[in-house]
Amino acid sequence: MNIFLGGFWFLCILCAFLYLYTRSTLSSVNNVNFNQFQRSYLMVYLLAMAGDWLQGPHVYALYENYGMTTHQIDKLFVAGFGSSMMVGTIVGSFADRYGRKTNCVLYGVLYGLACVTKHFNNFWILMLGRLLGGTATSILYSAFESWLIFEHNKRNFEPELLSNIFSNAVLGNSLVAIIAGLVAQYFADMFGFVAPFDLSMGVLTVMIVITIFTWPENYGNQSSDLSSSFKKAITSIRTDPKVLCLGLIQSLFEGSMYIFVLEWTPALTPHTLPVAKNPVILRNLLEDKMTEDGHRGSIPHGHIFAAFMVAIMIGSSIFKLLTKYTSVESFMRIVLLTSALALLTPIFFAGNQTVVFIGFLVFEACVGIFWPSLGTMRGKYVPEETRATIMNFFRIPLNLIVIIILLQDLSMSVIFRCCAVFLLIAAMCQQWLYSLYRELPKPLDELKDGHKLGQEEKVPLKEVEGDMII
Repeated sequence: MNIFLGGFWFLCILCAFLYLYTRSTLSSVNNVNFNQFQRSYLMVYLLAMAGDWLQGPHVYALYENYGMTTHQIDKLFVAGFGSSMMVGTIVGSFADRYGRKTNCVLYGVLYGLACVTKHFNNFWILMLGRLLGGTATSILYSAFESWLIFEHNKRNFEPELLSNIFSNAVLGNSLVAIIAGLVAQYFADMFGFVAPFDLSMGVLTVMIVITIFTWPENYGNQSSDLSSSFKKAITSIRTDPKVLCLGLIQSLFEGSMYIFVLEWTPALTPHTLPVAKNPVILRNLLEDKMTEDGHRGSIPHGHIFAAFMVAIMIGSSIFKLLTKYTSVESFMRIVLLTSALALLTPIFFAGNQTVVFIGFLVFEACVGIFWPSLGTMRGKYVPEETRATIMNFFRIPLNLIVIIILLQDLSMSVIFRCCAVFLLIAAMCQQWLYSLYRELPKPLDELKDGHKLGQEEKVPLKEVEGDMII
């Protein structure tokens, strides 16, 4: 058994233990209305994510099968990030004025049309598909969360329950990713590389129908046009340092994460095998090599991907445990610092598969903590009327980071150093946010609940405004 498969099974056992431990340690939610609301959101959200995961594994393989050159494929990938940065930011911002539910439906339509373009062996039609897909991705990572937070607050559910939804969403998303990868591979083997995209189109259609008939519509500021929304978003970012901190953390962490997705293959590839600076080229060079373990390629990509997803699930469980003892603003400082150290392993332990693999698993666990943490903090600090606009605004530097790295002919070592620096800056932004959080007046329920605040975070009752005490 190789270290990757062994690591996967070990993580499965650890994940099961943590899941059962959190269920026994944390009190269950008995609010029937909340549980129904959570199921309604997760059903749509996980179908939306399934539509995305079904496409991911075979995008490059399909382009290559159509005879596209490496340069053409690079252009297509850059176009996807570029459209997410520019067009996606504008379309995603429509959610605040024209409706978050409508924007979620638009996500399904755009991504479904992107799937249709995969049937054509034509560079410009495929380019159109990348533009549609990039735009849809911006909606996926803004409109769904914006709809959730508005509905959660409108129904007067406890604020703490929002983090529970985010944690379960990360857990479910990891499971969906593993299942989608297996199903996509089966359909690709049976019917060709286009089949997973047709399956994705079917899943997205189901998502659209369920969204239309089960979700109510909600808005940000309907009276504002696009320019006004952008002005208000910029004003919020300029005048509220907490919003600025969250945006910088989002851009730096997610930018590093997307770069990591492109770089983990060459980082885990033995140095005795051909090495190319471009990770896409390297993956292509190694596709036809069959190892003694019976998998295709120099490393078992499927086992490694599955292990990464389980590590994210572990991170989701750790998030739930951490929120019991301290604030999100506090523990995220350590999480971001840990993620930076984890991505230094391919630099200081280059060629050591075991150490680098462990470092990458730690990083993925940090990803599992990051997603629900960021959603929880955005729910607290990002203003409702321009929530989707602000979230999409910070996808501009996020995608810009990825595009710049993709377009440079950088060595793997330099790329991971850049990622580590980005994450260290994110940790400093989180420290800034934590100091701002400490200055905020604490509501009485938090003051009474000692485990919610660390010893250093407790505020004397006499310092709390009188109108906050009932």
